[in-house]
Amino acid sequence: MKKKWTVLCAADVSPFPQVLDPLKDVAKVKTCKPDHDALLRGIRDADAYIASLHARLDAEVIAAARKLRVIATPSTVLDHLDLKAADARGITLLSLKYDREFLETITATAELAWALMLACLRRIPWAFDAAKRGEWTRDKFRGHQLSGKTFGILGYGRLGAMAGQYARAFRMRALAHDIKDFQAEGIEPVDKQTLFRESDVISLHVPLTPETMNLVDRKEFALMKPGAILVNTSRAAIINEEALLEALETQRIAGAGLDVIHGEWPDISRHPLIVYARTHDNLVIVPHLGDITYESQEMSLRHTAEKLRDFILADKE
Repeated sequence: MKKKWTVLCAADVSPFPQVLDPLKDVAKVKTCKPDHDALLRGIRDADAYIASLHARLDAEVIAAARKLRVIATPSTVLDHLDLKAADARGITLLSLKYDREFLETITATAELAWALMLACLRRIPWAFDAAKRGEWTRDKFRGHQLSGKTFGILGYGRLGAMAGQYARAFRMRALAHDIKDFQAEGIEPVDKQTLFRESDVISLHVPLTPETMNLVDRKEFALMKPGAILVNTSRAAIINEEALLEALETQRIAGAGLDVIHGEWPDISRHPLIVYARTHDNLVIVPHLGDITYESQEMSLRHTAEKLRDFILADKE
């Protein structure tokens, strides 16, 4: 029998102690903190690596990984990995990106998009702040109901389709734009200009590619209704943040709910949108919580462990 593989895991599995059980019989699993120095120390003798989004696997770390044969990441996004350096070494990548059947069970990000929309439209964060101060000024926080409003979906993939289902449940008219043709009950396909012009709420569900960088720019904000809300649980670079800040400051749009902003890795306390949000009540920002639920993380980690186990077993045959 071949020697067990050594697997280095930087992902935080402490809330879910059983998720790595599929690897018990085929590998020795070591854990490390999700930081650059810990990776450099721990990865030297690892055959496989389970990634964390909090630690970038860069070219320096990959060069130190003398035995590394496979990287497994419990995510669809891959910008925490130096794919070029990994490919040059012939290292296999396992991710959730194309596991469509499994991903259909992960609804957390679409749910958060809805939470951000409701937070903006019903002014929940600012009403809660007032309540904590003992203020019970209901009329000050008058908001908007969803029924009868138009919900626009930019990117009608897995998460866009989920968001569309929620819109129908809230009795909203639902529009969607995608680069691919699609048909869906209760969802009206439209061009991008119509989406931005007619929607009361626009939710972004497109992947980040060179073509989608700054996909939402001054031109798009100029099309939006003055009372419209923009929600982004996708990637920060899809929006031109300078244009967004201008649209908020001038009340070109009514508000925005963001799960992602530029510069999430270093200190973001001086980020222009963070600074703006401290003194204005038309911007809600949360720290990239899209898939941060107990259920989604446990399911994703176990699924990743199972994929890695199957990879190791196939290598032993």
